[in-house]
Amino acid sequence: MNAPLSHVEVMRSQLGRARGLGAGGSGVGHWWAERVSAASLLPLSTWFIVQMFRLGGADHKDVVSWGGKPINATMLTALIITTFYHAQLGLQVIVDDYVHGKAHLPTRILVKIGTSLIGLLGVFAVIKLVATASSRKS
Repeated sequence: MNAPLSHVEVMRSQLGRARGLGAGGSGVGHWWAERVSAASLLPLSTWFIVQMFRLGGADHKDVVSWGGKPINATMLTALIITTFYHAQLGLQVIVDDYVHGKAHLPTRILVKIGTSLIGLLGVFAVIKLVATASSRKS
């Protein structure tokens, strides 16, 4: 006699059982990553907006000096990395929902590469800002 299926197994689709995916699959981790990155963007974005209002009307030298401070450079880098990571997560959901067939995998790869490269450019811009500020102090 077969053992009765648990309630969870009955609710899962046949395809989900075959792939071993479902509510306990990677979707939960992705969902949490989106929420954590969004929550961390709130204080980072607020900090950035306040700083931009404070720098309103400042000349280039003052902005470079501001960006060269370790706390500001660190906060800018955290904002850039978190923003593009969050964007990558959101775009991945869009690709998973709306791109099907042979285009799905290349599109996912392009999204990851594109968001990573643009984020990397932002981080390099902060590094250049710090280097410029350091050279002006010398």
